Amino acid sequence: MKKRMNGLLTAITICAMVAIMMSAMPSENIMTKDNDTTVINTELLSKNVKGFKGTTPVKIFIVKNKIAKIETLPNHETPKFFDKAKALLSEFTGKSVSKAAKMDVDGVSGATYSSKALKKNVALGLAYYNKNK
Repeated sequence: MKKRMNGLLTAITICAMVAIMMSAMPSENIMTKDNDTTVINTELLSKNVKGFKGTTPVKIFIVKNKIAKIETLPNHETPKFFDKAKALLSEFTGKSVSKAAKMDVDGVSGATYSSKALKKNVALGLAYYNKNK
């Protein structure tokens, strides 16, 4: 009976380790290219950047060294406040990567944590792009 329990525990441990490793694997690469568009996904870059209720990753779409758009990725922020904060992302649209990287966009009153986290995500994504393009 003891040998059987040890075998069962070993099997459970292995399954748990595989599950943990699979969850740690990125669902996408940080930087991908599709024709003339480069997409930076900040999920892995910003694991330590927290909004009010957790991480606030984004995807930054860059075409010809200019920001075409920035999309937010799933997060746990309060939608009412996060929707206000993500409006600041439009400030980066149309700007060159170098100009956007230097911008100091104002945060949104009432959504301070989310605003700061989104701005930090953009900064990390643009820094990664500049380093790896």
